[in-house]
Amino acid sequence: MIESPPFWLYIVGFILLLGPLVTVHEFGHYLMGRLFGVGVEAFSVGFGKEVAGFTDRRGTRWKLSALPLGGYCQFKGDMNPASIPDARTVADLTPAERDGNFHLAPLWQRALIVLAGPLTNLLVAIGIFAAFFMIYGKPVQADPAQTNVVQAFAEGSVAKAAGVRAGDRIVAVNSEPIGDFRSLTERVIMNPGEAIVLGVERGGERLRIPLTIGSSVESDKFGNQSRVGRLGVVSSPMRFEPVGPLESVRLAAAECWGLVRMMVVGIVQIVIGERSVDELGGPIKIAKFSGEQLSLGAQAFVGFAALISLNLAFINLLPIPALDGGHLAFYAAEAVRRKPVGPRGQEMAFRAGVAVLLALMLFVTVNDILSLPVFG
Repeated sequence: MIESPPFWLYIVGFILLLGPLVTVHEFGHYLMGRLFGVGVEAFSVGFGKEVAGFTDRRGTRWKLSALPLGGYCQFKGDMNPASIPDARTVADLTPAERDGNFHLAPLWQRALIVLAGPLTNLLVAIGIFAAFFMIYGKPVQADPAQTNVVQAFAEGSVAKAAGVRAGDRIVAVNSEPIGDFRSLTERVIMNPGEAIVLGVERGGERLRIPLTIGSSVESDKFGNQSRVGRLGVVSSPMRFEPVGPLESVRLAAAECWGLVRMMVVGIVQIVIGERSVDELGGPIKIAKFSGEQLSLGAQAFVGFAALISLNLAFINLLPIPALDGGHLAFYAAEAVRRKPVGPRGQEMAFRAGVAVLLALMLFVTVNDILSLPVFG
């Protein structure tokens, strides 16, 4: 039976999720800019018309805007919130306009200021995962001698059909070593239908067993479906082993790296047609998921926030003009050319980037609406 939270919980979850994550992202830009003496003209949570705000003693306008789908930190010298440089030449600027101008800062400082936003989101995700590892510990096999040993099979197991037996130890996939059962799951789950070769140890012998990863469409209690890969093997029970602060941070960083790899695989699969575009989500789907996770309690919601924070860092680093990654691409070009890309070229590229982002936003929003239960 599908359970749906009340509608108001979607709104609350969306605000509690994106509001803080967007704010810390932009605050990363702000702090790094202040560190290098760059002036900040506006700090906005949301886009569009200002709803409320104030101006601090440094001249920064802090405001809450009408469309809560992002935010921006507009530095001195920017022509607009997308950080496109003012088209006027440096020679036209007065000494007061030069002081604290973002686009007159050294290249490495500008790059760090831009990088600070996604980096802050990454640090938030690592911090949340590290806290979870500190509280609950890391999952390990209850019996280390049974690491990666197949204990049983699920119904319709493709591994069993291919010749894997209970007691086999899975040690590799396509000759790539598998350290633990969790690593095996991460390798398999994003690749339903892929032909692989399992390396297994049986009775002191090393065997190679070819098979095709099974495909399973699974639903959660809210009716959200996802297509995942399964081998249909069951390992020995797990337990949670306590870890210290440094180890928890290392584990959290590894967790983030694994999730980023899964994001890249998912995007590539959508581009080449191996996954449906229905798996893309926009603001409506984020609101839906945030409300659902909030209904499950604080732990589930905070964990989901870590995932979205990591997504924000990843997406913003894509080399698309108007995103942080687009700015970094221009700075890379400037480092190679020993001079910046011309204002006209930057403006054209940023306009194209904004057009692409708006088209993608429209597509995922329509996709989100059509995926709602009212449309079946």
